Parts: sequence; structure tokens; C-alpha cells
Amino acid sequence: MNTLLAWLHAPWPWYVSGPLIGAMVPLMLWIGNRSFGISNNLRHLCAIVQPRAVGVDFFQYNWREHSWSLVFAGGAVLGGFFAGVVFANPQPINLSIDALTMFSYWNVPIGGGFLPPVLFDFNWLSLLVMFGGGVMVGFGTRYASGCTSGHAITGLSTLQPQSLLAVFGIFAGGLFSAHVITPHLFSIFW
Repeated sequence: MNTLLAWLHAPWPWYVSGPLIGAMVPLMLWIGNRSFGISNNLRHLCAIVQPRAVGVDFFQYNWREHSWSLVFAGGAVLGGFFAGVVFANPQPINLSIDALTMFSYWNVPIGGGFLPPVLFDFNWLSLLVMFGGGVMVGFGTRYASGCTSGHAITGLSTLQPQSLLAVFGIFAGGLFSAHVITPHLFSIFW
């Protein structure tokens, strides 16, 4: 029993989790030509709760045809809960020397955890940063007609050229954010 719990608490190696994620693409294509994406679920949720009287054409469609996608998103949330709460690793996270050096260079104290308090404490500044980041991610997802999982997993495996372009943009934006925006946020807010 202890061996099973230790296995559940340990991160899965790439050679197990990678093929499991990759196996989802042929499975979803086999069960009905479906895409491995999550971003359209927000549109489906808005179509469910938006009354017909409001009359926004973007939400006027039969969302029930996409109910499988909502079940998929619910499974992702449930899986995250199990991974983060039920099977959470009780050991403290050990950051690499490079990560600790990076935070030290930015003059950001780590505190007792691994999240910089300046961004993850509950205050108006962190809420503003998270809201702004969420708006930018939402805009980018809508502009690119999909999210990272839809383009990088389904789009690339089905050889869609627009997905290759989207993945380049996603990774370029991530690198720019990590190396330019985040250090400036720390210098401004800390």
C-alpha cells in the first residue's frame, strides 16, 4: 500500500504521461472527429446561461451538440483536483538551483513555499496582474481560434499549418513573458 501511495504522489515520467496524452488524439478522432481542446467550453457555458433575450449571435447555437466537450472539461477539473488535493505530494517542492538563482536575481523572496508572494498573495495588485493575464490569454485564445492543447496536441498531430503558426506564437509569447514581462512586474511591484 505504501508503495502504491508513493507511486501516486511521485510525478509521472515523460515516457508515461507523454504517450497517454498523445493517445488521446486518435481516441478523440475515433469517437467522432473531436478536437483535444478546452477553450471553446467557455463559449458553451456562456451559451447555456445566456438568455435568448440578450440576443448575442455568437452564443446562439445548439450547445447540446458539444456537451461531450463540457464533460471533457469537467474531467480535466476533476483530474486536477485529484492530482492537487487527493494525491498531492506531501513533500515540499525542491526548486532547482537555476530557479532559486533567478528569483534571487529578481530580489523576490520565495518564503516558505515555491510561489513568489508578490504575485500570489491575495491583494488588489495580484488580482490585477492575474486578471490582466487572463484577459490577454483569453484574447489570444480567441484570436488564434484555439488554446495550447487544441493547437499543440490535436492541430500539430493532424498536420494543420495554422496550428504550427499558433504554437510558435504561444511559445514566443511565453518566452517573452517569462524573460521580459515577469522580471519587470517584480521590479515594479516588489
